[in-house]
Amino acid sequence: MSHSFLVPHRLYTQRLLGPHFPDPTAAVAHFGAVQGQDYLYSLWALGLRVEGATEASVEQAIADRQLVRTWPMRTTLHYVTAADARWIVKLNAQRTLHRAARRLRELELDEETFTRSRRAIEAALAGGAPLTRPALYAALEAAGVSTAGQRGYYLMWYHANEGLIAIGPRQGKQQTVVLLDAWLPPTSEKGRDEALAELAWRYFSSHGPATVKDYIWWSGLAAAEARAGLEMVKARLASETVGKEALWFAPPLITAEMGSPTAHLLPYLDEYIVAYRDREAVQPATYNALVDSGNIIFHAPFLVDGRVAGIWSRKIKKDAVVVAPTLFRALSGEEWAAVVAAADRFGHFLGLATEVTSAP
Repeated sequence: MSHSFLVPHRLYTQRLLGPHFPDPTAAVAHFGAVQGQDYLYSLWALGLRVEGATEASVEQAIADRQLVRTWPMRTTLHYVTAADARWIVKLNAQRTLHRAARRLRELELDEETFTRSRRAIEAALAGGAPLTRPALYAALEAAGVSTAGQRGYYLMWYHANEGLIAIGPRQGKQQTVVLLDAWLPPTSEKGRDEALAELAWRYFSSHGPATVKDYIWWSGLAAAEARAGLEMVKARLASETVGKEALWFAPPLITAEMGSPTAHLLPYLDEYIVAYRDREAVQPATYNALVDSGNIIFHAPFLVDGRVAGIWSRKIKKDAVVVAPTLFRALSGEEWAAVVAAADRFGHFLGLATEVTSAP
């Protein structure tokens, strides 16, 4: 696929360039769901796209019950808005639970166990207040439901997929669990076709230009349902064929030239990278050999002009954050200055001074 076509437009539709969102809730609503597997990095995923955001302001949106984290797709934690949480989870839940049936049997999690754990969770969260994960596990153990090994995690995951619970605000270093119907206001139901169409629209308007294969990967839906959702919103989308692939997006695309150089420090598992099956346009496959894991997706990358140019790590000190980039290619002086400026934006988000290790 043409890098010159995809890169600037995805930067724009992903809101890494152009107008930022006024608040974290608007950002998540735009995407439909934003991957949030690594909590601290995922706060920055929203901060990158919200005007004047700080880590505290993103966490406040969670505390204010505007956002929750749950498992709406790909068995992976995502942020969703209070308005969207129920229908997005419901859309994939049956398929997700069916695909995990073997793992649930291996953990000896059956219907009887789920009935007991459901009752224990409802009792523990009956007051409506968040409960830390260790406290919830203790309540399950007291009810005779073992949380040993991965059982605790899969019990949470299962009950989130049935719409019982979600992940709430952080308490210290602990994530909390909330009873969904007690924590969030009621919302109207969506029929399945309406939900399929809505999710397809959210994806292509926020991630486009993208292929239907990208959408199938991101959504976790069966291919037929993903294609059906796209079919229902095609009239609102535009398409461009690059090579043999049809790329779908919400018009209009940007027409102005992208300024250069521009740099972004992306968090681990950012939507700009993880939301596409084909990542070659922004993440050359040859770079995978340059990281110990063998796959850049397991690292936090930084971009120069919209393409991966290296990875970075962070270390928090008392009054500063140390940003350590690892370069995959030589950078010009102007490109390095753009990376340093991107690191400064990250420091501002944390409310800390920024120290950047020297370029090699």
